[in-house]
Amino acid sequence: MTRLAINTKKFTLLKIAHVFVLMSALLFASFLSAEKIGSVSTKFKLLGPNDKIVIEAFDDPDIGGATCYLSRAKTGGVKGAVGVAEDTSDASIACRQVGPISLPEKIKNGDLDGDEVFKKSTSLLFKSLQVARFYDPKRNVLIYLTYSDRIIEGSPKNSISTIPIMPWH
Repeated sequence: MTRLAINTKKFTLLKIAHVFVLMSALLFASFLSAEKIGSVSTKFKLLGPNDKIVIEAFDDPDIGGATCYLSRAKTGGVKGAVGVAEDTSDASIACRQVGPISLPEKIKNGDLDGDEVFKKSTSLLFKSLQVARFYDPKRNVLIYLTYSDRIIEGSPKNSISTIPIMPWH
């Protein structure tokens, strides 16, 4: 093998390693986007953790004063312990105004309707739980929709919550 071929091979391996690190960081970052509030067990598992309902909170990244609380199913057992279990599409959301809200112009004019404000992986690869935001200017209300999707087939299970924008005292 020539010196050029060896250097090219090392460069290719280095690029693959960088892509892997970047993808891992992005996946890890999605797990850090919500703060765990608590959980309750729903099904006993002899081996591994129990199946649970987990409650998490996240702040809307574009709108200060808007916080959402998600409850979602988390599969336990051995597969859940090693991170290869697929969670069900069951989730619920409740969003509240927790401070003064000032809407950016892009939200007021509808440019950001349907924007993803939260995403959490619910299987090893192809399934995720997402929250999208919409704005109803006629009623001055923010609407948050949670749903689960998969690359080939999503789920019709969904939940919404609204935040009527009010003066903050």
